Amino acid sequence: MVVSDEVHNHLIREARTAHPNECCGILTGHGAQITGLIPAKNVHSAPATHFEIDPQVLINAHRAEREGGPQVIGYYHSHPHGPAYPSQTDAQMAAGDDKIWAIVAPGETTWWRDTPDGFLPLPYTVTSS
Repeated sequence: MVVSDEVHNHLIREARTAHPNECCGILTGHGAQITGLIPAKNVHSAPATHFEIDPQVLINAHRAEREGGPQVIGYYHSHPHGPAYPSQTDAQMAAGDDKIWAIVAPGETTWWRDTPDGFLPLPYTVTSS
């Protein structure tokens, strides 16, 4: 998987800005290349410990993809107090749809594939934009 440094840096800024709440949003691109992100409001009733992407942002991203826009590759959220690994709540929310999840924690960003058998860690490379 390849992610642009611009996207990677934006994820970190999103997490810092949302702190002490979790940030969240959508990862876009083509194939295994993440080239963009769509920030979304965290609409969960307990945003300090959970996330829920604003449903309208999800609808708009999938609509744009169907109309030839960037592919919805996956999702991101932050763990304001770490660690950058899928939590029990993340595992319960996971769809097992092979989408990519990025989890941003202080000092670390990790990438995961949401498989039917659970989250698998993904190796990644950050490239210059």
